[in-house]
Amino acid sequence: MGAATSSITSKGQVTIPRALRQQLGLARGSRVSFQLVGDHIEVRPWRPEQPLPASGFGLLRSPRPPLPADFDPASLLTP
Repeated sequence: MGAATSSITSKGQVTIPRALRQQLGLARGSRVSFQLVGDHIEVRPWRPEQPLPASGFGLLRSPRPPLPADFDPASLLTP
């Protein structure tokens, strides 16, 4: 693909051409990183250094102390 151009809006925004977005897998909400290299700016798809866990386990924190590993929930039931 040849060079593509885009205008900068009054808010400093630019539109990445569709063909480039498709080639890089960028969709609405995708993040990009900017780096100044000499006299130009490099824009790259942003990828977290550590991938997000598949399950989400451990992402939420509770203010309550953890339960002991040997806790039996049946002990909460009254006979």
